[in-house]
Amino acid sequence: MKSASISDIKKELQTLPPASLMALCLRLAKFKADNKELLTYLLFEADDLPAYVNAVKEEIDEAFNEIDRDKSYLAKKRLRKTIRLTNKYIRYVGDKETEAELLLYICQKMKDSHMVSSRNTQIQNIYMQLLKKSVKAIDSLHDDLQYEYIRMVNQLEIN
Repeated sequence: MKSASISDIKKELQTLPPASLMALCLRLAKFKADNKELLTYLLFEADDLPAYVNAVKEEIDEAFNEIDRDKSYLAKKRLRKTIRLTNKYIRYVGDKETEAELLLYICQKMKDSHMVSSRNTQIQNIYMQLLKKSVKAIDSLHDDLQYEYIRMVNQLEIN
């Protein structure tokens, strides 16, 4: 089955009465957990972005507290899970500044917890990919914001 284009869906949604529009949203929320999480963000948390970012940072902190640094396989696995969740939250927001802030926060947590070292190249590669992704997000920001974030990136780079 071929899905309709976004513009076709938008036109059709404009013709629907509010009650059926609400029913469609609720059905979408019941269908998949990601849809429900996105609706939760849009309805309850989008108005207060700093609080949302702080909540995501707290979740990242909790995930880093659970990481066992002695077992590198499990550490990599938990780290990837944390990055995957953070990327999902970044998609919900859809803002490059928030993306850069959260990615740099993960990099800072990795560096503070001494996960990044030359003896574990896989974790070091994950770290470098996060830095590249954050620089890419920073490039699309306003020049004043770029300066602050680039300073943070320079502090995080491995010597």
